[in-house]
Amino acid sequence: MAAKLKRPPIARLLVAQSLMLAVASALGMLAAGIGGGVSALTGSAVALLPNAYFVWRAFRYQGARHTQDIVKGFYRAEAGKFGLTVALFTLVFLAVPPSNPAFFFGAYVATLLVHWLGPWLLRRPSHT
Repeated sequence: MAAKLKRPPIARLLVAQSLMLAVASALGMLAAGIGGGVSALTGSAVALLPNAYFVWRAFRYQGARHTQDIVKGFYRAEAGKFGLTVALFTLVFLAVPPSNPAFFFGAYVATLLVHWLGPWLLRRPSHT
């Protein structure tokens, strides 16, 4: 009988980053009005969207038969994440320059730091 490995609960990490997006946007709006809220929203989105892309690409394959596909998927996902991050930064600064760069970069960094919560968010409950 083949062992069935469950996929890691990566969705929790993306949900936590989405919550950070909402919190950062709300704080930006309260502190600096609409401009601060939009700056925080775009900063968090620049961090969240490439991570969502990475999750979508990296965890497509599962099982020992797909080992090479898994490794290739991770490399492609990381390259795509990097390219998407560069493209989003470029798009934001050309199309919608942040009115408050402090909120933009603060929200970006705060959303990225949610990864530090990964070990707790991805932990599976023990059934002992």
